[in-house]
Amino acid sequence: MPSSKTNAFQRKQKGFTLIEVMVTVAIIGILAAIALPSYRDYVLRAQVVDASNGLSAMRVNMERYFQDNRTYLSTGAFTSPCLVAANLRMVGSFQLSCDGTYGAATASTFTLVATGSGATNGFVFTVDQANNRATPAVRSGSGWNTCANDWVTSKGQTC
Repeated sequence: MPSSKTNAFQRKQKGFTLIEVMVTVAIIGILAAIALPSYRDYVLRAQVVDASNGLSAMRVNMERYFQDNRTYLSTGAFTSPCLVAANLRMVGSFQLSCDGTYGAATASTFTLVATGSGATNGFVFTVDQANNRATPAVRSGSGWNTCANDWVTSKGQTC
């Protein structure tokens, strides 16, 4: 007759040991620490595209308006695209404007501005009637660079 001690050792173990679980948790933690910042940068880069898309579309609207009215300012019953309701000038997390912060619109010139909010807070992109593009401001400490003659579209990009 086999002893009870022998039966206990001959039983097959089921499950994981505490060490195996801890090693798995540590590996997941390390992968998350590496992947999460990269993912955040990827998401931010995707949101920054909204600024360039919005500014490009609004610039086309300004040029179309100029072709019809020979001025960028409102005239008669015609309203300049700069004066459309603010909620209609929101693209993603960017507010588009020509408020004069970077030069007020005149009959022959304009500067469009995309100002970020939320995840893109601190980012500012501009374009003028001659298609001069700039990134005068970015979120401090983000690793993004400002640029006086182009739109910055990724972290670490230089002019």
